[in-house]
Formats: sequence, C-alpha cells, structure tokens
Amino acid sequence: MLTILVDGVAYGMLLFVLAVGLSVTMGLMNFVNLAHGAFAMLGGYVTALLMNRAGVPFLATLPLAFLIPALVGAAAERTLYRHLYARPHLDQVLFSIGLIYMAIAAASWLVGPQQQLISLPGWLQGRITLGEVGIGRYRLFLIVVCSALALGLQLALTRTRLGSLLRAAVDDRRTARGMGIEVGRIFAATFALGSGLAGLGGALGLELLGMEPGFPLRFMAFFLIVVAVGGTEGLAGPFLAALLIGIADTAGKYYLPGAGAFLIYLVMIAALVLRPQGLLGRRA
Repeated sequence: MLTILVDGVAYGMLLFVLAVGLSVTMGLMNFVNLAHGAFAMLGGYVTALLMNRAGVPFLATLPLAFLIPALVGAAAERTLYRHLYARPHLDQVLFSIGLIYMAIAAASWLVGPQQQLISLPGWLQGRITLGEVGIGRYRLFLIVVCSALALGLQLALTRTRLGSLLRAAVDDRRTARGMGIEVGRIFAATFALGSGLAGLGGALGLELLGMEPGFPLRFMAFFLIVVAVGGTEGLAGPFLAALLIGIADTAGKYYLPGAGAFLIYLVMIAALVLRPQGLLGRRA
C-alpha cells in the first residue's frame, strides 16, 4: 500500500509539473492551448538526444530541457498565440490542435517514430528499503524536485511583483496598460515559464512515461483532466487534482489491471459532479 502510494504521489507530482503551464494559460490568461504537450515533448527529446548522442549527464540536461522549450514558447507566443487572445475558444482549440499534428510530424521526420530510452545515473536506480517498504529512488527524486517546483511557482505567483503584474494584466488589460504595465511582455514571460515547465516535466518523465512523437496526443487528456478537476482559480486545485489522479491511476492499474486505466475518468466524473467549479474553487 505504501509503495503504491509513493508511486502514485510521484506520478501525480509529475503530472502537475507537466500540466501547470496549461493551468496558468487557461486560468490566468484565459487561453486554451491544447498544444501544451508539444513543449513537454520538446523537453523530453532535448534530454534524450543529449544523453544518447552527446553523452551529457542526466542532471546537466535538465536546465536545457527547461530553457529550450521556454524560448520556443516565448517565440510562439509573440508570433502566433498573441493574435488569438481575443478570438473565441473554439478558434484557439482548433489552432492548437493543428500545432500538435505539426509537432508530431516534425518529431517523426527529425528523430524517427521510435521510443526514446535513457539510462538514469546509478544513484537514481533501484530501490531503498524503509522498514519493509521498498521505494524507488527515482520516485523519491521526483517527489522532492516537483514539490520544490510547485512551492516555488506558488510563491512566485502570489508573493512576487511578476505575479502581481500578471494578475493585474489578466483582470483588466486596458487599465494595466494605462498604468504602464507592459502586458505583452508579461504574457510572453508567463507563456515561456509554462512552456519551460512542460519541457522540464517531459524530461523528468522520460523514465516513467516514455517519449515518442505521439506524446502530446497521448497525454493531452491527462493535462485537461488535471485542469478541469483542479479548477482554474489558482495552483492549489490543480496540484491536489494531479495527486488524486496519480494515486487513483497507479492504484487502479495495480488492483484492477483489467479496468484500472478507466478509474481516473470515473474520478474525474465524480469530482466534476460534486465540485463543478474545481476542488478548491468558489461557488458562483
């Protein structure tokens, strides 16, 4: 039970890092970017290619797995996404889905359709035993790293000037511009941060989730479930939703191997029926 719980928490933490960028763009910027998984795929490929073809150590690839998707995300926001902020959500959905298929085709052409495999450092392999419970070292590593990222992001959005400027720009763009806030740069920085976190999540998830060109479509539903169940009013809701989904999915596949993959959808339906505004959302 404890082993399954730890594995589920590690999986949930990883889902949160992967989906938090989508939560920010949908909740704070009111933009539906279903191509969010493409940035996660980019980060995963950065780590896999650097390790397998250049011999770069795993930890040394992680900053680049964040930086490269962040730069690509900032460029995409300035050249593509910003023209769709005022468009209906259906236009945003159709546009971002088109970007997903373009990213899948590009990854297949440049790298190939095969699964990307990596070899973790020795100190992250195997399990440690606490009493009679065996816990994977890499799972503990994910819990520590993703917890630090979640805490840092929450503090950045609630206690820093950037977070205040972002909330002001989202609430009333016209007034924010009148007060001298550069809304365009704030949105570009926010989009870059979300894309970078998605890339970092893709790199961290290589060992657990794998990486192939179909990754953005394969996990798009998971990202949307985290945002839908957690709500879009903050980061605490998606964080709890990711933990709930990670534990439910891990336990379901262990105890109900024939039907465990559907358990997260039952959890989603129950959560949306009981709390349609999100786990921590306020009722209208």
